[in-house]
Amino acid sequence: MFSSGWDVGGAGWRWSRRLWVWEEEMLGECAILLRNVSLQIGVRDTWRWLLDHSAGYTVSSAYQLLTSQDIPHVEGAAALVWHNHIPLKVSIFVWRLLRNRLPTRQNLVHRGILSDTAAGCLLGCGAVETSQHLFISCDFYGSLWSLVRAWLGVSGPDPCIVSDHFLQFTHSAGGLRARRSFMQLVWLFCAWIIWNDRNQRLFNNVGSSIDQLLDKVKWHSLWWLKASHAVFVFGYDLWWSRPLDCLGLG
Repeated sequence: MFSSGWDVGGAGWRWSRRLWVWEEEMLGECAILLRNVSLQIGVRDTWRWLLDHSAGYTVSSAYQLLTSQDIPHVEGAAALVWHNHIPLKVSIFVWRLLRNRLPTRQNLVHRGILSDTAAGCLLGCGAVETSQHLFISCDFYGSLWSLVRAWLGVSGPDPCIVSDHFLQFTHSAGGLRARRSFMQLVWLFCAWIIWNDRNQRLFNNVGSSIDQLLDKVKWHSLWWLKASHAVFVFGYDLWWSRPLDCLGLG
């Protein structure tokens, strides 16, 4: 791919057939990972352990890195990560989010990859980009939750801790198991869409408006439900206005 050209429009991105939607999503993730990779002919490709350039990687330094970080209490929320209608990559992503293992700017500063001056939120709100800030407290991304609640016709507070927010949102539509499952699915979607938009802003300098993010939540949830339920016949018009009624949960 490098010799063919993996820049945008390069021959390294040409395929013998048209890609499926899920393959295009994986391709986008691959492109983001390769964006900061620089290969040079005649130069040896090596791995470096950023925590210790001189001694290199050691089990001791890796253990110290893992045990030195504060791990939030996520016992109740951890069980909600796995959902039958959610792709495995989304569940793994949220599993990392609940354990504060995403490469947010604060975590990259903590690992010595970024300087302290580079820890600010991408949206320019002046706060440090932590998981709690990015997904809940940010003036921009945090406002998505109130729009989603209005779409679903439910109300409730937004706790500041990610795991507490996940639990509260999942149970905010009532005690029926089917309702909890749907709210769980929507929360996983929202977190995934926020993270992908953040990465688009960081690597491609392109981001969606808050209304566009809400539309993505609606589209993705409808698309994945249709893919999982062959008898799901409702179109986007009714889904846009009364999603719980479409599921018989209104």
